[in-house]
Amino acid sequence: MDHVEREGVRLAYRDRGGRGGRGEPGSPPILLLHGLAGHMGEWDALAELLLADGHRVVAYDARGHGASTRRPPDMTRAACVRDAVAVIRALDLAPVTLLGQSLGGHTALLTAAAHPDLVHALILVEAGPGGPNPELPTQIGDWLDGWPTPFKSLAEAEQFFGNEAWARGLDERPDGWHARVDRDVMVAAVAELATHAYWDQWERVRCPTLVVRGSNGTMPEAETAEMPARRPGTTQLAVIPEAAHDVHLDQPARLHAAAADFLAGVEGPTGRR
Repeated sequence: MDHVEREGVRLAYRDRGGRGGRGEPGSPPILLLHGLAGHMGEWDALAELLLADGHRVVAYDARGHGASTRRPPDMTRAACVRDAVAVIRALDLAPVTLLGQSLGGHTALLTAAAHPDLVHALILVEAGPGGPNPELPTQIGDWLDGWPTPFKSLAEAEQFFGNEAWARGLDERPDGWHARVDRDVMVAAVAELATHAYWDQWERVRCPTLVVRGSNGTMPEAETAEMPARRPGTTQLAVIPEAAHDVHLDQPARLHAAAADFLAGVEGPTGRR
């Protein structure tokens, strides 16, 4: 595991596959952005499928998460966008495909809007510009308060979360398995979503975009319907059966199939503009 450092914040990342980047032949690299309270290991099943397609695949722990700086002084949306840009530039990934889930998808959306020169394509999983959601910080705090940590074993954690990937994101200590995130930091991470919508940023995105919703997910159908209406001709939709909010964990093969079909229709980096 390696790190990118920006303004005193360390971002842990994993870089696998080819060395594709600016001006190099082949598929554009893919940068994976996990959701709130998650970690880059969530992407392992999907990453293996993308690697088999010949992509260079990079994933990183967002600030406040996993092996990255746990308590950064700034958890704003702008800081998270600057982190994504720092990883893209440090690893020479541009033009990159951003694939993000939930809060990571929101970061990907804002990055594509602010830095169109860096982004080749965008895949948003259970993520969009809708809002505001005044209840969100309370909901997140209550959700984290409901984690019965420390767990006595990874098996107990897996049973609670419903997926082993979430259990792998925990930290082992002498008394059991603890969260690798802090409640106040996670609440701060969603503070702006409580008061803001991001439709203006969505309309500034210029790259081809795939919006993915789980059939049993939490993303409102009205939001997914409005997104292509606001950006006609550049936005595709996909609904993944038998998937909830964590589409990448519930149905990685189906998500991969949708992403691969979308990317196959996107021109290569030398001819898309």
